[in-house]
Amino acid sequence: MTSRAVVVGVGHYLPQRVVPNSEFEATLDTSDDWIRSRSGIERRHFAADDETTSELATEAARAALADAGLKPDDIDAIVLATSTADLTFPSAATMVQAALGMTRGFAFDLQAVCAGFVYALSTANAMILSGQAKRVMVIGAETFSRIMDWTDRSTCVLFGDGAGALILELQEGTGQPDDRGILATDLNSDGQFRELLYVDGGVSTQSTGFLRMQGNQVFRHAVEKLAATAETALGKAGLSAADVDWIVPHQANIRIIQGTARKMGLDMDRVIVTVQDHGNTSAASIPLALSVARQSGQIKTGDLIVTEAIGGGLAWGAVVLRM
Repeated sequence: MTSRAVVVGVGHYLPQRVVPNSEFEATLDTSDDWIRSRSGIERRHFAADDETTSELATEAARAALADAGLKPDDIDAIVLATSTADLTFPSAATMVQAALGMTRGFAFDLQAVCAGFVYALSTANAMILSGQAKRVMVIGAETFSRIMDWTDRSTCVLFGDGAGALILELQEGTGQPDDRGILATDLNSDGQFRELLYVDGGVSTQSTGFLRMQGNQVFRHAVEKLAATAETALGKAGLSAADVDWIVPHQANIRIIQGTARKMGLDMDRVIVTVQDHGNTSAASIPLALSVARQSGQIKTGDLIVTEAIGGGLAWGAVVLRM
């Protein structure tokens, strides 16, 4: 028998405020057509002024618990992927732990920008396989609207706020590729590309800063690296692209999503796409898309899923799992 980290619950939360592309036309030299043609984005959600990342994460966590039929104290650990935590410290994850009324276990944040959820899944999987935890809540939550330069039309129209969560549980499998659960992971980073995507502020500079991006360069790296990491993870699992039911990619840009699918030889009808409704929600985008697709009936138990993401660092990776 082989231990597996199996998904037993998923959930998501989106702030109430919906911002269509047309809302930017009053303040920027842009248009709905311009944004759609370059990104595929039609609308996104922004958190209210008094709404924090940990609050979004808590609502997603509650939805995942309800989906799994579990209570907060059934969870051993929370891993929260975010680049926009409420405070420098303590971690947003411990705030979620308190808000849920979870009186045991441990919680911590993980920061790998848009690749954060993939990194968090890999970390949670390792904790389960090593015996540190039996059930782990993995959350991606962001309020990227807090770090936008509203005069930069090349970035501020691309991002949104939201949260998604899933619960991994230790179960026994056969060790074969048809097992449910996480089958393989692949993580990568290369710090020499820092200038391509970063925030020009932080604790050491005593400023929050704004997101800065060289979009053309990020696109060039994204398609190549995302297809490669997905294929590497599939190879580790003893599978190939032909075995995949769904790709659930980081929802950054429809052209990146299409380019990656094309490079992997997969049709777009096997790709979950939510970027049109949410924009780029960074670490939240994969669990958001996964939850939405589960709710709509697209993704079903037993489906083979590949998730892949790339973000600032550059950091990128993929996870192969069977629902």
